[in-house]
Amino acid sequence: MDMQDIIIRKRDGGALSPAEIRFFVDGYVREEIPDYQASALLMAIYFQGLDRGETMELTEAMRRSGDTVDLSAVPGIKVDKHSTGGVGDKTTLIVGPIAAACGVPVAKMSGRGLGFTGGTVDKLESIPGLRTTLEPEAFMKQVRETGIALIGQSGHITPADKKLYALRDVTGTVENMSLIASSIMSKKLAAGSDAIVLDVKCGRGAFMKSQEDARRLAQIMVDIGADAGRRTIAMITDMSQPLGDAVGNALEVQEAIHVLRGEGPEDITELSVEIAGAMIYLGGRVRTYEEGAYVARQALVSGAGLEKFRALITAQGGDPLVCDDPSILTVSPSECDVIAQETGYIRQIDAEQIGIASQHSGAGRATKEDSIDPGAGILLHVKVGDHVSKGDVLASVFSSGRKKADAAAAQARKAYIIDKKKPEKPTLIKEIIGK
Repeated sequence: MDMQDIIIRKRDGGALSPAEIRFFVDGYVREEIPDYQASALLMAIYFQGLDRGETMELTEAMRRSGDTVDLSAVPGIKVDKHSTGGVGDKTTLIVGPIAAACGVPVAKMSGRGLGFTGGTVDKLESIPGLRTTLEPEAFMKQVRETGIALIGQSGHITPADKKLYALRDVTGTVENMSLIASSIMSKKLAAGSDAIVLDVKCGRGAFMKSQEDARRLAQIMVDIGADAGRRTIAMITDMSQPLGDAVGNALEVQEAIHVLRGEGPEDITELSVEIAGAMIYLGGRVRTYEEGAYVARQALVSGAGLEKFRALITAQGGDPLVCDDPSILTVSPSECDVIAQETGYIRQIDAEQIGIASQHSGAGRATKEDSIDPGAGILLHVKVGDHVSKGDVLASVFSSGRKKADAAAAQARKAYIIDKKKPEKPTLIKEIIGK
């Protein structure tokens, strides 16, 4: 095959054959196709798009480019969960244990955070002693015996996606729905689970700013799942303001434990129950989606989810006492409050601004090589719709030094808009696709 012919065909609006897509992906991974030709094809795809068949073939080619996980030795229907990223999104720490407590095997590989979106691995590593790296056999054994394992993503999973994403990032071709969907779903399919629940965020703190764009992306990913023989449900959820009250690593683990103890904020509790319920439904433990949410809530109320989280921490070498006393988790010593400058109702808490402020505090990375401060972050004291008086504390910023804390607090102040009129609270779960 000739790469120039493939570029021209897509440039002119033609459809690529499965063989052509495999030729491109395999050749690029083997470094037989140069960056300039790969960039040209990505730009052609950006403008001309991919149809459903092409998107599936691209996803499959990327999935097959590296190692794939075989979970067949684990009994039951394995269910994976993925979020498109947000601010304060610690749901994996909550829904995984709840689903596992209800008999759904959860074998999940997660990533680290970059920019203002947090990473599950970073959050887990704020628990003293906890390991996020397991050998494959130990990973499988833990899922069989404990029902759940949460580890860092292997460096050998979907190498094509890593190379192509890095190229998209520097060539202005990130924001194409098919390219985004195939990037996400290639990793999910390679991870080996039988079913997938997707949490597609929309709003200021999400990659998809509008509900319409989030819906388009969700539908493409649900279609990929269906074409690959994996039952897939996608929820479109709000990320206009941070999820829950805690943004950071240790702070978010503390909040996850509070949720599992039945003491967490309403929004993160509601979303966690719905996601865990979808996992329980896809895992074949109940007959309807609605029954799944009911069973998930019962596991939360009974404490079964918390005990499964304790078992997960213990199995991976962490200190299980954090489940009894979350204050064991170290929070950075320098604190600076964000103060209300007027009286009224909170009309907006811009999730993106809070995320950037959290990154400034030391809780996030600018590059993959950066280190993070596990105890840094922001604790919100009010949410959209709450009434505040001038001088009230809106949020507290924690960092390793006063200068950093002050800079992060100054950034966080930009997130707040206070109005005399009480606004409606944003709808948390906007749509469910594939239900």
